[in-house]
Amino acid sequence: MRVWIKLIIGSVFGLLLGFLLPENHPVVTNMFAFLQKLAIGIGRYTALPVIVFSLTIGIYELRQDGKFWSLLVRAVLLLSGVSVFVIALGIGVTLFFPPGRIPVLIEQQSGELLFSPAQNVLDIFSPNMLSVLFTDGVYIFPLCVFAFFLASGLRYDRNYTKPVLSLIDSLSRIFFHIAAFFSEMLGLLIIVLSAYWALQYREVIGTGVFVSVMRMLLLYSAVLVFVVLPALLFFIKRAPWKALYGCLGPAIAAFFSGDYNFSVPVLTTHMKNNLGIRRRSGSVTFALFSTFGRSGSAMVACVAFIVIIKSYSSLGIPGSGILNIGITAFFLSFLLARNSSDAAFTALAVLCMRYGHGFETGYLILKPIAFYLISIGTFIDIVINALGSFTIAGISGFQEEKSVKRFI
Repeated sequence: MRVWIKLIIGSVFGLLLGFLLPENHPVVTNMFAFLQKLAIGIGRYTALPVIVFSLTIGIYELRQDGKFWSLLVRAVLLLSGVSVFVIALGIGVTLFFPPGRIPVLIEQQSGELLFSPAQNVLDIFSPNMLSVLFTDGVYIFPLCVFAFFLASGLRYDRNYTKPVLSLIDSLSRIFFHIAAFFSEMLGLLIIVLSAYWALQYREVIGTGVFVSVMRMLLLYSAVLVFVVLPALLFFIKRAPWKALYGCLGPAIAAFFSGDYNFSVPVLTTHMKNNLGIRRRSGSVTFALFSTFGRSGSAMVACVAFIVIIKSYSSLGIPGSGILNIGITAFFLSFLLARNSSDAAFTALAVLCMRYGHGFETGYLILKPIAFYLISIGTFIDIVINALGSFTIAGISGFQEEKSVKRFI
């Protein structure tokens, strides 16, 4: 049975379970909150070694071929272009088809914002180079920097580095197969995640307060992922529906988990087995998009922020304000690498604080649907990663055709 079918069956079963369980029951909610954390931990279990060893070999092989920097430039340009496009389109749709206002009910609450770009920079170069291998694995950019320098060191002298190179290559393949095993288990884990998602959804939807903005985000994300992005792939002569079908499993995992790193094992295996992306290209583009490609979460934050402003005031947003929101969101899409499980809501909080004018705590209005914003944002981020890596691999000559019958 294909992975995406297992995930669909598990998701349906979990949603039914979540809708049938007692509503607002503290014992049930606490139990599923615990199980959700456990499931996320299991899903993340193989993410770190897969990234480190695959990226090291990928960079080494690309540099040996003299194609590393050209591939990196293409990926950065594509990443930047997609970020501008997705965020601008999200802002435009929200302005022309605005959802209904929401009452300002919980502005007195307080919250803690876990966002520190300065600390992120400091953590890239820790006092001990090897210490990045023993972190919680949430912030993966230091791992990518470690892999780059390790790959550079492997080019020193073939006589000395050959045994280490063979070891890293073997570890890369071993952990890839371990990740594939964990991907097969996601059908069970997704039951817990979708059930907990349904419990939160029931609690929010019963109030009827946030229905319009939730419906608008769902519709926009569906059109973006299933219409707009495939159209762009078709325009550059890539197979859009085959590529989209090939990344369906990671997209489902991302939506119900809301955690980017949870989707790493299943995404890496699908990129190789379904999309035919070779390791040397896929490891680099995957790491780049995972670290800096959070345009989907930034777009969700823009939409939510505009809704908050319109709920606070009927004066509207001037053109300079729209430009300011868009530029801020664009830069935020490159700064959310540490926020694996709350990127969209963190971006929303930063927008509120930066905009000021009494909106500093406005993000707390949407705290009840934070899980929903995060799910939509992570879903779009993962799809963009898969399709972006697929595009770069095809352009660079590192992609082989895979039969749909052989998809996992």
